[in-house]
Amino acid sequence: MSDVTTLPSAPAAPRASGKPALPPLRIGRHVIGSPVVLAPMAGITNRAFRRLCRESGTEATAAGDASGATSLYVSEMITSRALVERSPESMRLIEHDPDESPRSIQLYSVDPATARAAARMLVQEDRADHIDLNFGCPVPKVTRKGGGSALPWKQDLFRAIVGAVVEEGARRDVPVTVKMRKGIDDTHLTYLEAGLVAEEEGVAAVALHGRTAAQAYSGNADWTAIRLLKETVTSIPVLGNGDVWSAEDALRMVAETGCDGVVVGRGCLGRPWLFTDLAAAFAGREARATPTLGDVADTLLTHTAYLADFYGEEQRACRDIRKHIAWYLKGFPAGSAIRNSLALVDSMATLEALLATLDRDTPWPGKAAEGQRGRAGSPRVVALPDRWLESRELSEEHRATIAQAELSVSGG
Repeated sequence: MSDVTTLPSAPAAPRASGKPALPPLRIGRHVIGSPVVLAPMAGITNRAFRRLCRESGTEATAAGDASGATSLYVSEMITSRALVERSPESMRLIEHDPDESPRSIQLYSVDPATARAAARMLVQEDRADHIDLNFGCPVPKVTRKGGGSALPWKQDLFRAIVGAVVEEGARRDVPVTVKMRKGIDDTHLTYLEAGLVAEEEGVAAVALHGRTAAQAYSGNADWTAIRLLKETVTSIPVLGNGDVWSAEDALRMVAETGCDGVVVGRGCLGRPWLFTDLAAAFAGREARATPTLGDVADTLLTHTAYLADFYGEEQRACRDIRKHIAWYLKGFPAGSAIRNSLALVDSMATLEALLATLDRDTPWPGKAAEGQRGRAGSPRVVALPDRWLESRELSEEHRATIAQAELSVSGG
C-alpha cells in the first residue's frame, strides 16, 4: 500500500513488527479487538455498508491476520426528535443485522430533553449497545441552528446534552461516546474544554476530527490537536479522526498522537477492505488487501445486493450505489464509457451485465487507487445563529433558535 503523507513533516509510519500496535479498544463494557471505528456518514453507513465493512474486517481474522479483530461500526446520524417521533425512516436507520455487535447508533440533538428521550428509547427498548453523540457535523443546515460542530461553543448546552444521554445509558450499561471537531474556526476552538466536560460527565471515549467546522474537509487534519487532547483527557480513550487513507496512516497517527484508536470515514469509501488492512496493521502484520478489478466488481455487486435488502427495493438500491461507482473504480483503467453507464444503472441485471464487461484480471493499481477520496471542498465561513459567538452560555434568544433546530434536520 502507498505511504500517504497527511502532514508535511510527518515521519515514516512504523514498520510491522509482528506485535500488536495497540491493545484492544475499550468502550465501556465493550472490548473492540481492532481499535478502529467506522465514522458515521450520512447516506453511507447504513446497515448494508456496515455489513460489507464488517465482513471485510472479519476476513482478516479468518485469514489469521489479526486475533479476534473486530471494529466498531457506527450508524449514520439519527436525529433525536425524528427517533422519538418514530419516523419510519429513522426506525429503519437504527435497524441492525442479527450478528451486528455492538449495535452502535449515533444521535444528533440540540435539546437535552429530546436527547434524553431518544436515549431512553434506545436503552429501554434494547435497540443499542453503544450511543455516539454528534458534535462534529459542519453542514450549514446543522450549524446555522446551533447544532453539530457549533454546539460545543455553548458550554452549558453541551454539558446538559452529554449528561442527559450518559445518565440514560447508565441505566442499562450502554456506554456513550462523543465525536467532535476542533471548534468552529481557528479563533473559536472548543475541543479541549469539551473533552474535559465529556470526561467529567462520564462518557466512555471522545473522538476528535482534527479540523474545524470552517475547514469542512479541506486542507490537512491537525493531528497535533489529537495529541493535545490525549494529553488533556487522561481517564478515557481518545480516538483520532482525519486523513486516515491507509493502514500506514493509521499507524502513523497512533505514533504521532498517542491516541487509543482511529476513526475512519472517507478513507473506506469504495474500499471496505480497508478494515482488513487496519486489522492486520494493528496486529503488527504487513499483509494488505490488493483486490483485482474482478474482486472490486464482485464487492460492488454485493454492496448493491445488501442495499436492495436494506431498502426492500432493487431500483432504490441501484440509485444509491451510483454514488459509490467512482470510489470503487478509483485508479482502475475501466474507461469513461463503462463508468458513465454504471452511473446510470437502474437494475441489478444491468449492473451485473456491465460489470461482466470489465477485465477481471486487471491488478490492483496501487497508488492510483489510494489516497484521498470523497469531496474535500474548501474553507468557508461557518453558518451560525445570529450573535452565537457573543457568549459561551445559552441566551433565551438562542434557546428559542435551537428549539426549532431538530425540526429542520432530516431523520438520517
